[in-house]
Amino acid sequence: MELCLLTLISMTVIGAHCDSHTLRYFYTAVSAPGSGLPEFSTVGYVDDQQIEHYSSDTGRDRPVAPWMNKEGQEYWDGQTQLSKGTESVFKHNVRTAMSRFNQTGGIHSFQVMSGCELRDDGSTAGYNQYGYDGREFMSLDTQSGLFIPTMNEAQLTTQRWNSPEVREGERSKNYVENICIEWLKKFIEYGREDLEKRVRPEVKVWGRRQSDAATRLQCLVYGFHPRAVDVRWMKNGVDHVPSDERTPILPHPDGTYQMRVGVEVPTTEEDAYSCHVEHSSLGEETLIVIWEPDNGLSMIVIIAIVGAVVVIVGALGVGIFLLTKKRRGYKTASTSDNNSDSSNTPKA
Repeated sequence: MELCLLTLISMTVIGAHCDSHTLRYFYTAVSAPGSGLPEFSTVGYVDDQQIEHYSSDTGRDRPVAPWMNKEGQEYWDGQTQLSKGTESVFKHNVRTAMSRFNQTGGIHSFQVMSGCELRDDGSTAGYNQYGYDGREFMSLDTQSGLFIPTMNEAQLTTQRWNSPEVREGERSKNYVENICIEWLKKFIEYGREDLEKRVRPEVKVWGRRQSDAATRLQCLVYGFHPRAVDVRWMKNGVDHVPSDERTPILPHPDGTYQMRVGVEVPTTEEDAYSCHVEHSSLGEETLIVIWEPDNGLSMIVIIAIVGAVVVIVGALGVGIFLLTKKRRGYKTASTSDNNSDSSNTPKA
């Protein structure tokens, strides 16, 4: 079997911005029913807000973010038809990938993440990645416009896509660097009020003695928007204490974000420690919360806050793989063995 190319126009999305914004589409196909997932699904995001969804169970592409209703019914009908075509391609892809790995049964997944980023300074980035069974399969190098295999089983695909006859990398490069950016700008305009709202962070600090000589301090920053934030521990208000524990910035169910930063410090009453937070909602102000050994934040409250984030992240993560790379976690990639136009996603 060959990997085939497939149109990615439905994955694209276009105005102005205050903070960096991203547009990402996640495609997932599974080899057989019984996994708890639809056999094929597409999920689109602007930043961390889901904007649209297609599932083989419903057979319809539908808006998720309310402001995506600014696109009329003709748009959603068109997206549905494109998604149906994508579904057939991905079902082919997962079977092809299984044959490459000499697999004849079981439940397997074939996944793609494609998208772009528009940064504060007007610069852009694109990424297109392919995965099989949770591992990276191949990706697009946007500098050269060539697909790079990350496992031996992907070499046949990359050789074909990089050939002068197919040149899929050039089309994918044009999509992530140009077409995707225009759609992202458009969607930013649709959801600007929501995407660029400013919400001040809440901060909770607590400590737990690890031993007679050491105490671990935690700073939980939550309920803020937009995503970018700087959190650090300071000693006596002037000396930065390097953190040895820092969670990713995670989305909350209400559309805000949270993160936690931990440090280990000597158990002593001579020094004062404080958590310093800088965020765009604060303007020039730095939010400072001093840790006091007896400030006694209820662990029930902490667990409730963190637990809510775990639930939402788990929900967002169903059917989605994220291939971790440099450059803010993104890297460029593409998938399939047949011809496609400048916005195509190939078959596996």
